[in-house]
Amino acid sequence: MKLAYFDCFSGISGDMTLGALVDAGCQVDHLRSELRGLQVPGWELSAEKVWKNGMVATCVKVKTEDQCKHRSLSAILEILQKSQLAPQVRERAAAIFTRLGEAEARVHDVPLEKIHFHEVGAVDAIVDIVGACIGFHCLGMEKFACSALNVGGGTVKMAHGILPVPVPATANLLQGKPTYSNGVERELVTPTGAAIVATLCDSFGPQPPMSVSAIGYGAGTADLEGQPNVLRILIGEGAEKAVPGFDEEIAVIETNLDDMNPQIYGYFLEKALATGALDVYTTPVQMKKNRPGILLTVLCKPQDTNALLSLIFAETTTFGARTYRAQRRTLPREHVSVSTSFGDVRIKISRVNERVLHVAPEYDDCRKLAVEKNVPLQRVISEALRAYEMAGKTN
Repeated sequence: MKLAYFDCFSGISGDMTLGALVDAGCQVDHLRSELRGLQVPGWELSAEKVWKNGMVATCVKVKTEDQCKHRSLSAILEILQKSQLAPQVRERAAAIFTRLGEAEARVHDVPLEKIHFHEVGAVDAIVDIVGACIGFHCLGMEKFACSALNVGGGTVKMAHGILPVPVPATANLLQGKPTYSNGVERELVTPTGAAIVATLCDSFGPQPPMSVSAIGYGAGTADLEGQPNVLRILIGEGAEKAVPGFDEEIAVIETNLDDMNPQIYGYFLEKALATGALDVYTTPVQMKKNRPGILLTVLCKPQDTNALLSLIFAETTTFGARTYRAQRRTLPREHVSVSTSFGDVRIKISRVNERVLHVAPEYDDCRKLAVEKNVPLQRVISEALRAYEMAGKTN
C-alpha cells in the first residue's frame, strides 16, 4: 500500500503541500489539466525551484483574478459536485472542506450550513486543496501519516482581525494531535494545511516503517531565520506484514479506581462509546494500601483523547489518568446478510488471501430478533451461522 508521510518540521499549508507533490514527481502540466475539470476560471498555476536556508524546494504559486473571496461550504461542495474531477479526488476534497467547515462552525458556534469561508473560500485556496488531492491521486497515495506539527507562534491578521497562532480553526482541527512550537513568531500551520492532515491522516507521530521511493520538498512563501520553511513528504510502500491487514495508531487512556460505586461503570461505558471510544474495559488490580481496585482502560482514536479524558474526569472519581499511543493491527473485514427463519442477520467475515479466518453473526441483529421472536439468543446465532454455511455451499 502506497504511504505518504507528512514531515511538518516547519508546518504545513496548501501551497507547501502542492509544492512537495510536484517536487516528488507530479507534473505541473498534469495538475493544470486536471484542475480545469473544476470548471472555475481565472487562475494560473506556476512552479519553480527555490532555496530555503540551503535546501532546494519547489514553490508553487496560484495567481487568481477571483473577486469572490467569501463562499459557503455548500457553494464549494456544489462546485466539486459539478466538476469533472476523478471521483477519489472529488471525494477527498469534499471531505477536507467539510472537516474545515465543521471546525469553523465550532469556533463561531453557528450551524454548518451557515458557514462562509473567508480566506479559504477564494479560488486560490480551492485550487490548493483540490490540487493537493489531484497530486495524491497522481502519485497513488492510499494511506497517510503525519509527524508532530510545528505550529509557530505570535499573531496573524485574518478576515476576523488579529488572531493568535495557531488561529482558532487550526487549533480546533489539530485538537488531540501532537503539536509544538520552536519559537518561530509566524503562522506555520494554516487552516488549509491542518484540514488536509486532520482529514486524511490515520496516525500522528514518528515516521512509520516504510520503504521510501520518493521525497518531495514544498516551499512556503516566507523565509525563516535558522530553519528552512519547507514541508517534506516521504512516499513509499509500508513495511511488509506477515498477515495482511493494516496498522493504525490509537490512544490508550488508563486510570486506577478504588472508591467508585460499581453502578457507575456501566453508565460510563455507554457514554464513552457514544463519545467515540473504540473499546472500554475494566481489569481487577491490587492497589496501594492493599486495596482491591479497578483499572479502567479506554481505547480511542488520537483525536478523541481530550473528549474522553474530560468524560473520565467528569463521570468517575479519579484525580488523574495516563495516556499513551499504541499500534493496532486489524484484519480486513466485510459484511454479508443472510436470511433466517427469524429475519435477516448481518455476518462479519475476515479473510486472508481469500481464505476465511473468522465468521461472526452481528450481536445486535441477533439480540433484536431473539427479543422480537421470544426465542433463545443462541438459537438465532446458530441458525445465522448455518444460513451462512449453506449460502457458501450453494454459491
